[in-house]
Amino acid sequence: MEIILKKNVERLGEEGAILQVADGYARNFLIPMQLAIRATDKNRRMLEHEKRLLAGQAVQERGRAEVLASRIAEVTCTIQRRAGENDRLFGSVTSMDIAEALAAQSIEVDRRHIELDDPIRELGVFMVPIRFHADVTANIQVVVVREE
Repeated sequence: MEIILKKNVERLGEEGAILQVADGYARNFLIPMQLAIRATDKNRRMLEHEKRLLAGQAVQERGRAEVLASRIAEVTCTIQRRAGENDRLFGSVTSMDIAEALAAQSIEVDRRHIELDDPIRELGVFMVPIRFHADVTANIQVVVVREE
């Protein structure tokens, strides 16, 4: 039986794949679990239509990400923290702190998009990458200064 996968199935294929499987496997497992549908002409046309819609949405998302990335590249984020001797911070600056500082400048960024490997633990100027899309990354300059 020829089927179209609706979801990724381990050791079988990815969503949208058209496969030939045993009739019993399709009837007794894949179709009842809503992992697949029969590969009829109607379902094939529906699959192609969904692929075109998803491609259009991906182009729009990438465009929005590029606009936001160009806006972020021009911004400097300044964060004040208490620090001891040798410019070591009491605590650290995390991706959540950077997201809040950007929100104060009316730029909304999800903290999970900020790619900060380790929290910042000292005063100084740091370049932090922010990934908005799989292909769109911008660097923001984060300045950590001593709180008066």
